[in-house]
Amino acid sequence: MSRDHDDWKAYGPQTRAVRAGERRTLEGEHSEPIFATSSYVFESAEQAFARFTGKEHGNTYSRSGNPTVRVFEERLAALEGAERCIATASGMAAILALCMGVLKAGDRVVASKSLFGPTMTLFQNILTRFGLDFTFVPLTDLSAWELAAKGARLLFLETPTNPLIEVGDLKSLAQIAHTHGALLAVDNSFCSPALQTPLRHGADIIVHSATKYIDGQGRCLGGALVGSEALLGGDVYHFVRTAGPVLSPFNAWVFLKGLETLHLRMQAHSATALRLAEWLERQPGVRRVYYPSLPSHPQHVLAGRQQSGGGGMLAFELDGGRDQAWRFVNALKLLSRTANLGDAKTTITHPATTTHARISPEARKDAGVSEGLLRVSVGLEDLEDLKRDLERGFRAC
Repeated sequence: MSRDHDDWKAYGPQTRAVRAGERRTLEGEHSEPIFATSSYVFESAEQAFARFTGKEHGNTYSRSGNPTVRVFEERLAALEGAERCIATASGMAAILALCMGVLKAGDRVVASKSLFGPTMTLFQNILTRFGLDFTFVPLTDLSAWELAAKGARLLFLETPTNPLIEVGDLKSLAQIAHTHGALLAVDNSFCSPALQTPLRHGADIIVHSATKYIDGQGRCLGGALVGSEALLGGDVYHFVRTAGPVLSPFNAWVFLKGLETLHLRMQAHSATALRLAEWLERQPGVRRVYYPSLPSHPQHVLAGRQQSGGGGMLAFELDGGRDQAWRFVNALKLLSRTANLGDAKTTITHPATTTHARISPEARKDAGVSEGLLRVSVGLEDLEDLKRDLERGFRAC
């Protein structure tokens, strides 16, 4: 059983998360099968020729497409309200495919200063070697975006951001991008389509690290680009098919299982994260808590308009510097000291010395990543257990 993109519009998001893209084989399976194959058999030489030349749709080689991966792509596209999705080997591979597919030497990109460390490294240290130019502006300064967008080909941002959980105004940024003939790409990894659908606010392309909430249990690496057929079906697809940063069938299957529970998990993450953020605001020694559902968050009202929940990510800043932050982290017994996020298990990291360690001190300062900042990905444990563990950190300070 399969339905095309238009048919799935009639169904609710949780139904799409469970059903979209499914195709049963002659075996009549109820769970999607894993097609662990690198190649496919053709009925004739004529059919092989027709498929390889694009005259006939069908499988050719798993670098060009795989049935399990295709179901994941169709399901994620349905959740985001998009025509097309291209799955990749990681979130960073998705960003690379975006740049290689829509940009050429001499093009300029305007990006937020508040980006994931490896994204910043990719932009500043690698892609500039191939003739791309990058301008970085504060996420929430719309006048800076407006000024920088002149002559740009692509505007790129995360919302909420990593690690300060800033929220970008998608509708306004889409208007700026389109006024200047640019595309707007949005990294939606922190919210996932369960809490935010950027295409509905004017974005052109959505980036996902499926490693995060789409998986939900920290098992697999994967990424995706979501958008229109016109934007993704040409050069972006050809880059992925040719260069080969493709998603494995097994990882696609794991992500399909993750999508089935995505909405339930994101509601639970959001509910616990809000209560934990409220508790952290009352703790002595905490300079500031960053969480969009808190009234103290600078973009609290905006987040309420374009997100259906605060999400599972929060950050807080201690009064001291690196030594105090490390003592805090080292005192914990329950929270996992790891840089991954979006897991059922709560994780904590010190961004200045992990996710953002390889960018310059000046870039960290511009991004607001201080030595006292800690990022927490709130999992699915009991709230009181999380509080007790964090109290160990406060006592160590």
